[in-house]
Amino acid sequence: MSLRRYCLTLDLKDDPALIAEYKRQHRRLRPAIIKSIRDAGVEVMDIYLLGTRMFMIMEVNESFSFARKEEMDRNNPEVQEWEQFVWQFQQPLPQAKPGEKWMLMEKIFGLEEL
Repeated sequence: MSLRRYCLTLDLKDDPALIAEYKRQHRRLRPAIIKSIRDAGVEVMDIYLLGTRMFMIMEVNESFSFARKEEMDRNNPEVQEWEQFVWQFQQPLPQAKPGEKWMLMEKIFGLEEL
């Protein structure tokens, strides 16, 4: 199986207590949220944090598409509840459009491609 990799970014609000709670919430993620991620075709998902900037790496299988995941999330009340909950910790990047959260990053270098 060949996996595709996507990298996304988003900021947290600059509040140490909120950041600590956000991290704590992700250590005890609800099973329904994990299932929704896997059902969308995500095989690997890692989130890194530096200060307030988050960086997500997703490795996805051939069934994954952003449009499909968006539709699945929109139709899943537990995912909608989770997204509303975590929005209190997050803030959009300056270049985000209204309602846009995680933003896809452009790959500009790949050692394996040289």
